[in-house]
Amino acid sequence: MGATLNIFLAIVLLSVVNGGCGAPCGGVRDITVNLARTGGVVEGQPEYEVTVSNNCECAQSKVFVKCYGLSSVLPVDPQAIKPVDGERCIVGGGRPIAGGGRIKFKYAWMTPQDFPVVSSQVLC
Repeated sequence: MGATLNIFLAIVLLSVVNGGCGAPCGGVRDITVNLARTGGVVEGQPEYEVTVSNNCECAQSKVFVKCYGLSSVLPVDPQAIKPVDGERCIVGGGRPIAGGGRIKFKYAWMTPQDFPVVSSQVLC
């Protein structure tokens, strides 16, 4: 019984130290980027939909991905993703992505593009 109580108190203490969150977030490890071909074609180029997901319980802001200029024949929603230099893009204008939240955008280009996550800021 005493050991069970000690474990319970340790879990409560960790929860308070972590601001009430469950397990601490891993930052970029908790941001996933999925790419899917939509089946659409724009100006002869295949269309892709990208979903950036925050798999952390806490919100994350200032999410940057590598995008190398984000080539597309389809106008890309700058509220969803926007190049900041020749190599990186900011997702969602840097605004927080809620825990479990997603941001989606579409682009059309001759080949699929990877969007590796570079950095994020955990808000927990």
